[in-house]
Amino acid sequence: MTESCRATLYRLHQIFLSLASVPPRIGLGGPANSEATRSTSASHANVVHSAPSTSAGATTDNVRPIETLHEDMIHDAQLDYYGKRLATCSSDRTVKVFDVVDGSAAGQGTTLKGHEGPVWQIAWAHPKFGPILASSSYDGKVFIWKDSGSAGAAQQQQGGYNSQPYGGSMTSSGGWTKIKEHAMHSASVNSIAWAPHELGSVLACASSDGNVSVLTFNDDGSWSVDMVAAHPMGCNAVSWAPATVPGSLVSAQTPQIGGPGKETSQSSSSVKRFASAGCDNTVKVWEYSNELGRWSEIEQLNGHTDWVRDVAFAPNIGLPRSYLATCSQDRTVLVWTQDGLNSPWTKTALNPSGAGGASGGKFPETVWRVSWSVSGNVLAVSCGDGKVTLWKENLKGAWECCSE
Repeated sequence: MTESCRATLYRLHQIFLSLASVPPRIGLGGPANSEATRSTSASHANVVHSAPSTSAGATTDNVRPIETLHEDMIHDAQLDYYGKRLATCSSDRTVKVFDVVDGSAAGQGTTLKGHEGPVWQIAWAHPKFGPILASSSYDGKVFIWKDSGSAGAAQQQQGGYNSQPYGGSMTSSGGWTKIKEHAMHSASVNSIAWAPHELGSVLACASSDGNVSVLTFNDDGSWSVDMVAAHPMGCNAVSWAPATVPGSLVSAQTPQIGGPGKETSQSSSSVKRFASAGCDNTVKVWEYSNELGRWSEIEQLNGHTDWVRDVAFAPNIGLPRSYLATCSQDRTVLVWTQDGLNSPWTKTALNPSGAGGASGGKFPETVWRVSWSVSGNVLAVSCGDGKVTLWKENLKGAWECCSE
């Protein structure tokens, strides 16, 4: 069987599973500064739901439908950094961008065209770099779009934002311009993620060809690409670690050897790491070495017995402990913790039996997505049974379901 046939069967299998288990609409969380995640689950209609800013006890009565006018299944929906714009992508090969006003989408939005296959994922860059949106598709390509025509875009570019020209103009649509087309992958690009803004304008792309490509926008206006052979059987997801060195917040409050201004190199540097999830049932952590000038595997996390569908680092402001969540086709979710930059990772499995889950510590269906709250202490888990559950760690270190 050829690689293209295997990829086609794999995608058909995914679509069949999702159609059989996921309801035709998704819920969109509250504003960007709330505890809710900015990411939403996949949908199989051309409608998403938005919820205005509400209390934790809000009901579905506050949910408002947003007509996206997509002609096929919606695979991803993302709010930008300020929660003022909503981007969606679909199997109809398009990306749509809406302005969000009082929890609802204003107008019919702008349609971005160019992909030749279903668009799986979208990701907003930090506003430091201007109104930038990336999209990944089954066609093996990643597009980077820039908005330079709307009033919102003009406001973001004031005050020094986007003062450096960001790529060259290629094609445009309603103020949006495709400034970069990344076509170095030989199979579907399943996941994309922007690095923390402290590391610069860097985008990681995970593909079914087994590679993770890291796109970097340089000061001279050019792009550089690092290709990482991550998972031979295919890569499903990628997530960046926070740039802040774990424990730096604590160490900054203690006297430094040598006096003020002579901190160790670790306390004054940033961490450049990402995690990848693959079809080989593993999660790998990668770190960039300035000395070697390349990405190196520093950790392989084994705990799942089937394809790992998603991986997500929790935000960290410099506390010693790091958190990494993974979910799998084996219907389990693992939370990995590391108590220091060079300490070993330990895993804890979520137990959904008390939250209406299956017995044996497994969820009823495949777990497709995991996402952390902005503060990094609440984990959202999206399951194939159409339910999203929220989890928090108690004082004893156990994870409890706090909402369904």
